[in-house]
Amino acid sequence: MILTVTPNPSLDRTYEVPSLDRGEVVRATGERVDPGGKGVNVSRAVAAAGRRTVAVLPLGGAPGALVADLLDAQGIEVAPVPIAGATRSNIALAEADGVLTKINAPGPELTAAEQELLLETVRRQSRDAAWIACCGSLPRGLAPSWYAELVARAHAAGVRIALDTSGPALLAALRERPDVVKPNAEELAGAVGRPLTTVGDAVKAAEELRRTGAAAVLASLGADGQLLVDEDGVWFGTATVDAVRSNVGAGDSSLAGFLVAGGRGPEALASAVAHGAAAVRLPGSVMPAPGDLDPAAVTVTADVPVDRVLKEPVS
Repeated sequence: MILTVTPNPSLDRTYEVPSLDRGEVVRATGERVDPGGKGVNVSRAVAAAGRRTVAVLPLGGAPGALVADLLDAQGIEVAPVPIAGATRSNIALAEADGVLTKINAPGPELTAAEQELLLETVRRQSRDAAWIACCGSLPRGLAPSWYAELVARAHAAGVRIALDTSGPALLAALRERPDVVKPNAEELAGAVGRPLTTVGDAVKAAEELRRTGAAAVLASLGADGQLLVDEDGVWFGTATVDAVRSNVGAGDSSLAGFLVAGGRGPEALASAVAHGAAAVRLPGSVMPAPGDLDPAAVTVTADVPVDRVLKEPVS
């Protein structure tokens, strides 16, 4: 079982539009309503892969109730933490050329009692977990050290933990040695405080995070591919993608693919790349099922192209 923790979940509405013209009436060609948040998306992708998952998340108000109903309809077990505030609602606008515009609400502020209940719920639910995936931003009220506390408690319970967050929360958690961290290129550059212009720059940044505390780094470089850096070496994975429909949740799908494949080594990286590539071919934040995957389109190699300039350098 894979347990996910989403401290700041959301109700996500995604509209497909031909183009986004500021100040004009834009008529959508498609609409979806999904339970949102990075950890929620990981659970959705794990469930789509046919594996058991439990989602721990604070829920409040009508949006929170709808999130729980939507997850239940997808066969995901929900361990809700009741809160006084209302779960946030987000909007995404997906243009025909693949450009995505997102409007994310700040979310409710959690009280000290709600924060502790969230940690305690994770502890209770983690007894049968192979992995805990802690993902996303922290809501108001939670200090950057909250994820560090969660990692420490998970390790005390003997459970492996994957962390997908950024900024001060990521840096604070590194001291507790998470088993996997999953930054994208922008988050990786922010963590080391310098620009990334080549794949080699990304490798060096990932190695720095390992020296700081991460046991492994699974880094998404967008259209350039994905990196896995751990104690056994460095691997680089790419996939052929003909057309991008939506990249919402693609990174979360990658993390799910990595974890369901064991969470270690080049085989898990290949699964991560296949899941991410499948996700971008689907509308909104739809998570790929096994039939959507194309393993033959994935290439994983230890021969990392360190001199390759990133298609989207991060400053």
